[in-house]
Amino acid sequence: MRILSVNVGLPRDVSWRGKTVRTGIFKQAVSGAVRVERVHLEGDGQADLEVHGGVDKAVYAYPSAHYAHWSEWLGEAELAWGAFGENLTLEGALEDEVNLGDRFRAGTALLEVTQPRIPCHKLGLRHGRPDLPKAFLQSGRSGFYLRVLEPGRVEAGDAFARETIGRPKVSIAQLQSFARGEGDADLARRAIEHPALADAWRDHLVRRFGSAAQHRADD
Repeated sequence: MRILSVNVGLPRDVSWRGKTVRTGIFKQAVSGAVRVERVHLEGDGQADLEVHGGVDKAVYAYPSAHYAHWSEWLGEAELAWGAFGENLTLEGALEDEVNLGDRFRAGTALLEVTQPRIPCHKLGLRHGRPDLPKAFLQSGRSGFYLRVLEPGRVEAGDAFARETIGRPKVSIAQLQSFARGEGDADLARRAIEHPALADAWRDHLVRRFGSAAQHRADD
């Protein structure tokens, strides 16, 4: 696995469906090394910090393998890296191959997988397609977020090397299935107990499966 592109962008105001929306979803590929800080990449930012960014979502990674699907879906011959708001466009690292708590060395930074991405309306804004967030969610092509365990520097061409496999083993694909109304209490229990899971996801799963997941844990 390797990093094909590093993408950053600061929030801007754009017009969308009759309103002015402030968003950081417009990312551009940059050349050279970029500093990876605790809550973001150098030169990057999010507009709504209540739902975007923060320690658990400091870096967003997306597999390049999904670009062909979305190019066809959107009717665009070519999409530039960063088209889905990702900071790292990756060769490899598909959702069924990446696990919650996996730790990756990206350049000199050490990153830990925390959750899949659940798209909001701003993804639709980015491509002028209000139906895109729903299609993105249902497709399972979510990408994933990472927290920064060790700050460092990263650039296109660096390896994205797995150093540790997260335990208990819960893939991003399995975790993302909860957002589509799937999943069961046993899987929820394993995710809830996982130390790497983002706090917002843990709270959601506890609310949805709390008693059932606890019952299975006590069996």
